[in-house]
Amino acid sequence: MAEYYTIFKSLHIIFVVSWFAGLFYIVRLFIYHTEANQKPETERKVLQEQFNMMQWRLWYIITTPAMILTVVFGTLMLCVQPGLLQLPWMHIKLTFVGILLVYHFICQGMLNKLKNGSSRWTSMHLRLWNELATLILVAIVFLVTMRSSLSWVGGVIGFFGVGIALMIGIRLYKKLRKS
Repeated sequence: MAEYYTIFKSLHIIFVVSWFAGLFYIVRLFIYHTEANQKPETERKVLQEQFNMMQWRLWYIITTPAMILTVVFGTLMLCVQPGLLQLPWMHIKLTFVGILLVYHFICQGMLNKLKNGSSRWTSMHLRLWNELATLILVAIVFLVTMRSSLSWVGGVIGFFGVGIALMIGIRLYKKLRKS
């Protein structure tokens, strides 16, 4: 069974990429959907129908299946190499994966609220929400690639540094967009 580890790892990476692509794009669609609410009624209705269809297809045909397959192949990797569960960086990674799963299901709730017109999220809030997935991605990639060679202090400073840079970028974008 250990000879399958590399295959499981490859498939895990492929579905992680697909999952993140879906998460990044779904929130962009949420932003556009939310901004469509400011359009005149006929245009708004057409846009909302289009966004609802695009969001449904992205979520249920790509993003959620990719999430499920990411978890399946990650679990298979751990079954083949159970020693990974004894490594501290793996505990941290799995914590971030848990946070990402919560993020995924919150996005699903947003999708449902946008569909029935009860979402209270502004496009600015959604832009900030979108960056949370970026922070989780950065944390997971650095944990996996650097493992124990990354000091705790450097890792924490780097994580918050990326977060601050993203916030500054969003604020600059907002100012540029208004002008």
